[in-house]
Amino acid sequence: MAATSLNAPNAPLLQKTHQTHVFLKPISTIPCQTSAKRFSISCSATTQDRLSVQSQSQDRVFNFAAGPATLPENVLLKAQSELYNWHGSGMSVMEMSHRGKDFRSIIEKAEADLRSLLTIPENYAVLFLQGGATTQFAAVPLNLCAPGDSVDYLVTGSWGDKAFKEAKKYCNPKVIWSGKSENYVRVPSFDGLELNPNAKYLHICANETIYGVEFKDYPVPRNPNGVLVADMSSNFCSKPVDVTKFGLIYAGAQKNVGPSGVCIVIVRKDLLGNAQEITPVMLDYKIHADNNSLYNTPPCYGIYMCGLVFEDLLKQGGLEEVEKKNQKKAGILYNAIDESKGFYRCPVEKSVRSLMNVPFTLKKSELEAEFLKEAEKEKMVQLKGHRSVGGMRASIYNAMPLAGVEKLVAFMKDFQAKHA
Repeated sequence: MAATSLNAPNAPLLQKTHQTHVFLKPISTIPCQTSAKRFSISCSATTQDRLSVQSQSQDRVFNFAAGPATLPENVLLKAQSELYNWHGSGMSVMEMSHRGKDFRSIIEKAEADLRSLLTIPENYAVLFLQGGATTQFAAVPLNLCAPGDSVDYLVTGSWGDKAFKEAKKYCNPKVIWSGKSENYVRVPSFDGLELNPNAKYLHICANETIYGVEFKDYPVPRNPNGVLVADMSSNFCSKPVDVTKFGLIYAGAQKNVGPSGVCIVIVRKDLLGNAQEITPVMLDYKIHADNNSLYNTPPCYGIYMCGLVFEDLLKQGGLEEVEKKNQKKAGILYNAIDESKGFYRCPVEKSVRSLMNVPFTLKKSELEAEFLKEAEKEKMVQLKGHRSVGGMRASIYNAMPLAGVEKLVAFMKDFQAKHA
């Protein structure tokens, strides 16, 4: 193991021995004699070190937030180890020029790994953008149609509704189906949809974070020249997807693949270059595609983190294996709800229940505050449902370990036993 130079008086140090991260105190608090000369330390992980690492892991909570959401612990540790000096470059990723060779290698690998995960064909561009998925509510119609063009929106929750309302500023959208009257608990039969034969695109939200409704299959636009557009923010990279069924996919990173600040767009290249004249330069997909997502300074560190997540997903065996893990976690939680004899209830139709976001209510709503309080004592946080829905919501994205779901289910059963 290479010696680590200690020349930053107050900087915490990180050493890595046999894949074990050893956290040392700042130099000023290390109880040893020093001289004015620079010196170095090298060590092996001791029993005490290993215990401190365990303690560090135990200090983390199970974070069931819908977004920004939990990230893989090994990804966070790798980012921590590379934070100060990335791959011997002498600087952090946060300090790099986005046009330098170091960052270019980071963004190019992130794109390559994402293409491998989703089997993205060469005739699709992959863009790393800013502004979150909400910015794409405007960018999609601005890039794909003229002001008077018709487009279809299938609304299965709040995000689909927001996307429709934003599109009204830039084209002629129509809601062909909405689940609002039923409080968004299902997806319609595709056979009964009144699709516009002239619609330039059909827009869906593949997984509604707030209501926990997820498409298990996808509709096909009636217009032979129309395309399917999907907001996949909250189930992106949670399972395999046939990208060729879509003209455009977009996803905010902060749910499942990285920190907030990055939005990923996958768009078929023949759809580029037709943006409306009023389109701001930062919303023009062709400009970003022509510049490999480097037209302006992108969210560099967020892209780096996404890249680490993509690398980790590949190491897990790809999205087929990731989906199996997600199905197992969701199955355990939904079974606990369904077998609670009504103490807990999930309102979503079983055939379209989300593997990512699990909403549920308590039969005795007056117990909700106590449920949340007691769960937090057990280091399970962010279980409160969205303010527009109430109840509880457990977001169990890729990075939520099976142990987190098992602990939640054990807690739920214990809570029911006390209050049934």
